[in-house]
Amino acid sequence: MLRVLFELAPCLLAGLWLGRQHPQLPQHLAPPLLRWGMPISLVALLLKAGLPSELVPVAALTGAISAGGLLLSRFSPGSARLFPRRSLQLGSVVGNTAYFGLPVAISLLPPEALSTSITYDLIGTLVTWSLGPQLLSDAPRDWRPLLNNPVFKAVLIAIPLGLSPWATDLGQWLWIPARLVLWLLLLLVGMRLGLVLERLDHSRSLRPLELLPALAAKLLLLPLVVLLASHSLPLATPVRQALVLQAAAPTAMSVLLLAEASPQQGREVIPAAQLVLWSTLLSLLSVPLWYQLTLSM
Repeated sequence: MLRVLFELAPCLLAGLWLGRQHPQLPQHLAPPLLRWGMPISLVALLLKAGLPSELVPVAALTGAISAGGLLLSRFSPGSARLFPRRSLQLGSVVGNTAYFGLPVAISLLPPEALSTSITYDLIGTLVTWSLGPQLLSDAPRDWRPLLNNPVFKAVLIAIPLGLSPWATDLGQWLWIPARLVLWLLLLLVGMRLGLVLERLDHSRSLRPLELLPALAAKLLLLPLVVLLASHSLPLATPVRQALVLQAAAPTAMSVLLLAEASPQQGREVIPAAQLVLWSTLLSLLSVPLWYQLTLSM
């Protein structure tokens, strides 16, 4: 439990300080990191972990839970009362699996579980960018963010390389830079949280009790559902742990981006920023607890 705190907290706190001291730094760091660093890092992880056949049921489970969770949070009876903003409905399901979940998986899990974490992130991204804009603002479907997603690019590159005779050597050579990139991604999350703090308008913020259902759904209910559902499949323990830890990741920055792009921007942005901020801070406690729970089951 302390190990993940020692690895995650310093990067997030350093990024938080940098983001507040140098507000322009994230916009300079993010483009090359997401365009080149993250795809190369994910290719290394996929080559090192491999692409086992058990990822098919993992992908199906992830898609069903992600899509089902989004639809339930939006259309189930009482959802409007529990989640007074659409961004909270989206944020209660969509997790920061790439920039937070993958570094957690590298810190805590064996290499063979990394492909499961990447699969969860890829399927979750597909679901988010296909359903998210419609659920948030009833906007026309826009596939460009999905096609530009670094996880999507990494999978397209990793599949042919994984079939080549150099797959193992490439995975070993890229392993250290892959970890460096993921630490930089955590630093970037911290920087963006610093910018979120600067932008919060407390006069338009939701009260803590209004955020509580979305926080509970994202940090407690969703990983519990994934944990119970994963026991219905013949999965290895590290694979099950990877699924639960990805589900336990805090609300994704993409929720804030979707809120900013929606016609209801003035109503949605501040609650989305609050949810991203508080779920990230609370996940530093909840994620290690979920890890301990998966060890005992």
